[in-house]
Amino acid sequence: MDVNLVLRSTRVITPEGTRPASIAVSGGTIAAVLPYDAEVPAGARLEDVGDDVVLPGLVDTHVHVNDPGRTEWEGFWTATRAAAAGGITTLLDMPLNSLPPTTTVENLHVKQEVARAKAHVDVGFWGGALPDNVKDLRPLHDAGVFGFKCFLSPSGVEEFPELDQEQLATSLAEISGFDGLMIVHAEDPHHLAAAPQRSGEAYADFLASRPRDAENTAIENLINQARRLNARVHVLHLSSSDALPVLAAAKAEGVKVTVESCPHFLTLTAEEIPDGATEFKCCPPIREAVNQDALWQGLADGTIDCIVSDHSPSTTDLKTPDFASAWGGISSLQLGLPAIWTEARRRGFDLTDVVRWMSEGPARLAGLTRKGAIEAGRDADFAVLDPEATFTVDPAELQHRNRITAYAGKTLNGVVTSTWLRGERIADHGTLAEPSGRLLERNN
Repeated sequence: MDVNLVLRSTRVITPEGTRPASIAVSGGTIAAVLPYDAEVPAGARLEDVGDDVVLPGLVDTHVHVNDPGRTEWEGFWTATRAAAAGGITTLLDMPLNSLPPTTTVENLHVKQEVARAKAHVDVGFWGGALPDNVKDLRPLHDAGVFGFKCFLSPSGVEEFPELDQEQLATSLAEISGFDGLMIVHAEDPHHLAAAPQRSGEAYADFLASRPRDAENTAIENLINQARRLNARVHVLHLSSSDALPVLAAAKAEGVKVTVESCPHFLTLTAEEIPDGATEFKCCPPIREAVNQDALWQGLADGTIDCIVSDHSPSTTDLKTPDFASAWGGISSLQLGLPAIWTEARRRGFDLTDVVRWMSEGPARLAGLTRKGAIEAGRDADFAVLDPEATFTVDPAELQHRNRITAYAGKTLNGVVTSTWLRGERIADHGTLAEPSGRLLERNN
């Protein structure tokens, strides 16, 4: 065992629990998790982080990088720097908001070439399912995408149209034929069309325009399709807690459905959003505090499988004070871990829960068997966190391109002191190394 690094801490989160340990790293892989006071092998470098907690690097499977084509909104250089600063070592890029979208193998290759030299963390790609690209789904799967995203209501960009129920069934039948995964923005367009639509700065009006029923109905329809076709489906960015009983029942029945939620739904509430503050706008929307309480219960009982960012940035000018016309998306890549840890500890959870939701769960969803845990044979990807430290969010200190955030001015618990990718430190107290991320493919 040619060990070149030993990372030591009094608090290492492993699948067996949190304990003092020394992590031996060889060639970018975890060789062994040793007792805390184990002798350092000859020739290995010791990095002792004291009482800071060593977590497996976070995995974020829901990131809109927008590169190429809308790089004024974001890009692989800035997005992956923000990820590294926030303890994320792997991200999966969504297929839309870039031009071209990831809906053909040719377009996938364009995106891979753009990302290759800019990635500070490991990067994989979702494909997209459109009404007219069923023929492209198997080739994209064979080219290594992790699954396919679709919308059931308008996406907000004309080059990525939604699927109706018949088109959803057609795409699901194709994808289930090769045991692929469909990830779904589940809002029903008929419920959205029937909801009151008002322009203006009032958050209450925007919230009324995206009712819970739109999510609930779309999720029920998706579960029915998945059951009928024996398809694997994943519900993106769950906002409506009303859907939890249906999801729990489907899981218990054996329907192959998984669920994610996001930091903004779990840490922000409708009651606190000022009128005109469209940095809080996202679709589906941030809902009331009582709804948030139920989402946390869904995490506790396992109905919700993971927490991911849905980092969906834009330029400042698109965040107009009018909730109806402002771009819907929240930028949170760098802040997800402290935001969730702040609320989790308040509610009586611990960091092992956070690891289950933000590292282990997303890695399992994507089939990333080398990510998501600190154990022998996995990539030596780590986030080192001072969980007792606090900081106040200053947008000027964020790494994503347009420094708009719904968390501005909030005091959060948990400072990421360093981030490690395959045994190399890529972030150190806010200083970022040169890009060393790799492009990932499914089952690779």
